[in-house]
Amino acid sequence: MSALLQIEDLSIAFGRGGRQTPVVQGVNLTLNARETLALVGESGSGKSITALSVPQLLPYPLASHPTGRILVEGESLIGASTATLRRFRGGALGMVFQEPMTSLNPVHTLEKQIGETLRIHQGLSAAAARDRIVELLEMVRLPEASARLGAFPHQLSGGQRQRVMIAMAIANSPRLLIADEPTTALDVTIQAEILELLADLKQRLDMAMLLISHDLNVVRRVADRVAVMQQGRVVEQGEAASVFEQPRSDYTRALIAAEPSGRPRPVANPQTVLEARDLRVWFPRRGGLLKRVVGHLKAVDGIDLAVGAGETLGVVGESGSGKTTLGMALLRLQAATGQIRFEGRDISRLGKGALRPLRRRLQVVFQDPYGSLSPRLSVEQIIGEGLAVHRIGADAAERGALAREALAEVGLDPALAERFPHELSGGQRQRVAVARAIVLKPAVVVLDEPTSALDRSVQTQLVELLRSLQARHGLAYVFISHDLKIVRAMSHRMLVMQSGQVVESGPAERIFTDPQAAYTQRLLAAAL
Repeated sequence: MSALLQIEDLSIAFGRGGRQTPVVQGVNLTLNARETLALVGESGSGKSITALSVPQLLPYPLASHPTGRILVEGESLIGASTATLRRFRGGALGMVFQEPMTSLNPVHTLEKQIGETLRIHQGLSAAAARDRIVELLEMVRLPEASARLGAFPHQLSGGQRQRVMIAMAIANSPRLLIADEPTTALDVTIQAEILELLADLKQRLDMAMLLISHDLNVVRRVADRVAVMQQGRVVEQGEAASVFEQPRSDYTRALIAAEPSGRPRPVANPQTVLEARDLRVWFPRRGGLLKRVVGHLKAVDGIDLAVGAGETLGVVGESGSGKTTLGMALLRLQAATGQIRFEGRDISRLGKGALRPLRRRLQVVFQDPYGSLSPRLSVEQIIGEGLAVHRIGADAAERGALAREALAEVGLDPALAERFPHELSGGQRQRVAVARAIVLKPAVVVLDEPTSALDRSVQTQLVELLRSLQARHGLAYVFISHDLKIVRAMSHRMLVMQSGQVVESGPAERIFTDPQAAYTQRLLAAAL
């Protein structure tokens, strides 16, 4: 049987003329129908650009292929005509991108975005396309699929947006699915469902899958073969079981060993710095001709919590459970009812002017570092912006020096201050986001999925960094994550959320070793 995908001696370079920089060299890969090949490696190893070269989605002519061939069903794609590439893209080749918020069009509804590929490749009528879209959204377990057709990407959680991307990718029953971190933004139970779904589709459609992932647990579960990339080269490949059980490369062994370990440093009688009582965030549901309120979506429903100096409160739960909404409400970035006290002061009803001096003490690190860092500002300007707003530093030179000190504290070379976000790796961007928060000397930092887009080795480094910063500065963390291994390495106490409510809370180690709620038990069984 001939291979569905053949990559032969592929090299990729960026630049023009004699100033080309090679980033991928000598890659040889083969993928057969119904087979899953996983590309693994650290951030910047060349995984994603190797995958993007298959449908020819690199920024040509800035990108080029000095050597190599890419064959899909025997047809060469390097240098193929626009018509040929259009036929393959979204048809025989489906693509799930890494960052759904930047991949989905923010001004188009879900129905319009998924329907576009159905009309182009299948010529479906509006009614038939609508039925197919609902079917696809139900296949990827999007809640209330038929009611979501008019929704925009910003109205969905990170996990829900990723499921929409998967629905778009499988819309035309592709023979090859390229999945670039397809479960990155998903909680552990939905990860299992999506992986099961992809495995089922692979068999039913004779579909092959090229999987790019930093999550070695995912790779273990779904890959038939594994190729390990380092600095643009494949350093090892083979059957998945063989690579994981008997790795030949030192680099592969280091990747497998890179797991968050240890526990947070114990804190004796921490002084409470942030607490909430009966916190609620209800979004109105409107219906009928006059769009009257007919009900409420209870994103956060009557939650009590407290976190002390030097302590980490882990918040876990499935996508859509209300974790991020809770974090934003605690920071007064989301309207809420109930009481929020910071350093003993009720801040629930403070206006914008009264809140501003407190903002430097209440900081956040967002889930998507690429989306939360301005592409038009240098790293120094990004970190220095908060300093300028709060009038810290006598002048631009002093603020620049403080920004460089913050970069050094998060383990980055201060020389990176002159770079822009697109010139950094994912791990570097997230460290810049952490530097932007700590440069203001906060008391509380809300960390919203800070490791979800990072490979395992970089995740481990970030966990060590966050624990070090917490010990040094007595920071209180509200740590929101679906990755329970990282939550265990970071958290002193935990809240488990389901449908806007806390179903279990207490010391983190007790919850991990003796969970009481059935929902918590199901989460742990899916992850550990």
